[in-house]
Amino acid sequence: MAIEPANLGDNQAFEQLAQPFRREIKLHCYRMLGSLHEADDLVQETYLRAWRSFSTFEPSGSDERGSFRAWLYRIATNACLNALEGRKHQQRYLPDQLGPAGPPKLEGGPALDVPWLEPYPDTNLDGFADAAPNPEARYTARESVQLAFVAAIQQLPPRQRAALMLCDVLGWASAEAAALLGGSTASINSALQRARETLSHRYSDPRPSLESQTNPAQQRLLGRYLQAWEGHDVDGFVAVLKDDATAVMPPWLQWFIGREVIGTFFAAAWKTCGGLHLVPTSANRQPAFAVYEFSGADKRWNAHSIHVLTLTNDAISAITLFLDPHFFHDFGLPQFLPDAGNSGFQNLSHNS
Repeated sequence: MAIEPANLGDNQAFEQLAQPFRREIKLHCYRMLGSLHEADDLVQETYLRAWRSFSTFEPSGSDERGSFRAWLYRIATNACLNALEGRKHQQRYLPDQLGPAGPPKLEGGPALDVPWLEPYPDTNLDGFADAAPNPEARYTARESVQLAFVAAIQQLPPRQRAALMLCDVLGWASAEAAALLGGSTASINSALQRARETLSHRYSDPRPSLESQTNPAQQRLLGRYLQAWEGHDVDGFVAVLKDDATAVMPPWLQWFIGREVIGTFFAAAWKTCGGLHLVPTSANRQPAFAVYEFSGADKRWNAHSIHVLTLTNDAISAITLFLDPHFFHDFGLPQFLPDAGNSGFQNLSHNS
């Protein structure tokens, strides 16, 4: 038997109020949890809880829509905090947060037991007003979804993380956050102070460009990256990197710093792999590529990795390679493609 809200006549009103906020609530859950897939689950839980208790919702003042949005955030934040409390590990990581950079080689096997940070496809960011945050927010909407920021806030205790999200990302007043999280305004301000201090050590300038779109020079840079990877051109690849660029590859713990070390590693790696084709995409408001590797046995291109790039001025300062082909589904991309000579692949590459 289906569970219905207390007032059946509220169904239509609930849908009209709730649907426009689904994507921003999902992003909020992603920032809190560092996982796209957990965020999907928490959005479903949030909306189910809200639907069941919609008859108890009472707008504050004349702004019903604003009150409802805050009510949804209250439910979603508490759902996230409950989920974090039930986790074995309350943080998600990128490899450079777990140890020093190493020499250009891999040792052992991938660390499949580590809860890794996941990429967030930009298709999930279209169509809502998160691009225009409250003027009181300390971080722009674009900055607060980039990988470096999301990775840094994962290291905060859950309550500090929630306070920072509400006040510094969404622009809530401390008193509003206190009403949601419980406790006094002073306790929220104290949590914010500790969170900001921790974040200042783990997420600091220089920050990546926060322009809404890549400029022509950066587009050319991305084209050179694509050509270098598809051509196994080590010199061309190294040339687009900053001297102190980093490369991380979850689920591998090893990571590399410096263009020469990175170039040495991939020069060796490319000798053992088949042909590569890159499909432009975007994640975490950063340029990205979906990489396919050719399998001679299957005569097709198999999903290999998602590369999320950080651009600093006229060079690439960080490469995050997510070596899990399951992410391709989240980006709306197939697990395999026919031979590269097929025009369908060419169309996909140029239209992405």
